[in-house]
Amino acid sequence: MTGQKPLKKPLRALLIVLGTLCVALGVLGMLLPVLPTTPFLLLAAACYSRSSDRFYDWLITNRWCGAHIKNYREGRGIPLKQKVVTIAFLWLTIGCTVWWVDWQGWARWILIGIAIGVTIYLVKIKTYKPESTPDPSLKEYGPSDGET
Repeated sequence: MTGQKPLKKPLRALLIVLGTLCVALGVLGMLLPVLPTTPFLLLAAACYSRSSDRFYDWLITNRWCGAHIKNYREGRGIPLKQKVVTIAFLWLTIGCTVWWVDWQGWARWILIGIAIGVTIYLVKIKTYKPESTPDPSLKEYGPSDGET
């Protein structure tokens, strides 16, 4: 909220409610493969950033999703492990649903289309590679000060 024009109470309350709803949908998206997680959490962050420093700080520092939101919003991307697990879980659950649920053919193709679209989206997102910090206990090997 810093540097922005203060919002009126009804609009601020509406943004907090919308942000909270988006967090709930994002959490559901972690469990349901068809429901996206990242867009809802990013929308929640946008709502909270305009309405409540407290809720925004809570979301950004949350141990489950805070680092992921910060990395994504700062353009660093998503870790490779998270991409692989997400895509594998997506295809496993959608594949099982398409195989076992007796739906009409068009519904199956919609689910497969969603899985393909989400997979393409995830693959295109930059892969986050954490910067490795050198271990101070390891010495670099090479000539010492008195050697040539």
